[in-house]
Parts: sequence; C-alpha cells; structure tokens
Amino acid sequence: MNPKKLALAVIERLKEEYPLADCTLDYDEAWKLLVSVRLAAQCTDDRVNIVVKDLYAKYPDVNALADASPEEIEAIVHPCGLGKSKARDISACMRILRDQYNGQVPDDFDALLALPGVGRKSANLIMGDVFKKPAIVTDTHCIRLCNRIGLVHDTIDPKKVEMALWKIVPPEEGNDLCHRFVMHGRAVCTARTKEPFCSRCCLQDVCEKNGIGGSGS
Repeated sequence: MNPKKLALAVIERLKEEYPLADCTLDYDEAWKLLVSVRLAAQCTDDRVNIVVKDLYAKYPDVNALADASPEEIEAIVHPCGLGKSKARDISACMRILRDQYNGQVPDDFDALLALPGVGRKSANLIMGDVFKKPAIVTDTHCIRLCNRIGLVHDTIDPKKVEMALWKIVPPEEGNDLCHRFVMHGRAVCTARTKEPFCSRCCLQDVCEKNGIGGSGS
C-alpha cells in the first residue's frame, strides 16, 4: 500500500472509531487556547483544564492577563510545571496581543510563530481548531503512531513528520486526524505499556508494525 493510500485508510478507520475529533483542552476563546497549549507542555490536558479555571477567574480577558505580572501568573499555573518559563511566555504573549493585535489572536501562521512560547505544534493547533484552516499538529502521539503505522519511517523530528504528512494527507483532514491520533494513542496505541494493544486496534490489518501496511507493501 503506497503512503497516500495508507493515509486515506488510516483516516477512514479512525473516523469510524472516533467520530468526534475534538481538542481535549477546554476553551471558548482563541486566546484561551493559546494559553492552555503553552501550559500543556509536559503536562496533561486534564490538569491544564483544572488550573486555567482559577487563572481565568482572576484574569478574565486578554487585557487583564496582560496587566498581570509573570509572578502573579506563575502563582496560579505552577501546578502545570515549568511555571516560571510558562508564566513569562504567557505574560509576554498577552501583552503582544493587547498592544499589536487589539486583543485578538492573529490568524496567520507566521504571526503565531512569532509569539513568545508558540511553536509549530501550537500554531497549527490554533490554525486548525480556531480558524478552521488546514493544519497538522505533530505531538508525541502523532509522531509515535505515524512511525508505527508506517506513514513515516524512523522520523521523530516534529517538523519532518509534519512535512511528510502534508504530502500524503488531504489538507482538510489533517487537523481532525491529529486529534484522532491523540485519542487512539491514549486508548490503544499507547506509549506507557510495553506493547500497544494491537489485538483491539482498528488499524491492525494496515499497520506496518504488524508487517502488513506501510509504503513497502
């Protein structure tokens, strides 16, 4: 099965298995997703969703959070880990939104990348989830599954995986596919167990790990 056919098969199987492809970070405004995705680095989404409730209760909008000092932000977000650097980035990011974008999150990929603490993964998540534009979010689940399935080979660099997927995944499918990778990676194709649960995987007959799928067959 060539890479494009494999990608389409994976997309269809995961659609059937996980009909709803939603971001697991809670947000109702673009700037809140920007904050949450920064806090989610080396932290679970569940914990971030709890911590931000206190953050937004005290600082309910971009201007309020921009006026807060990094130390004030850190006092609330420290349970997410790396509190000092995350608070510093959030503070600087909110000030830029306030001063340069009238409190709005820019819908341009390069403008997002220029914001403090925003990398390709975060920028793609915002482009896809908030602005409904083509996006591929290469988080750890995406990278692990793509290598196991055979969509990429021995490639763990997030940007290289992203670029490889752009070549074989229809642009309109990329964002939802990556959300489904997260769901499948947590439920079935796990990292924490010695072996993934291949016997109950909806991809087992096309997965290269089982010697069936991939670009060489």
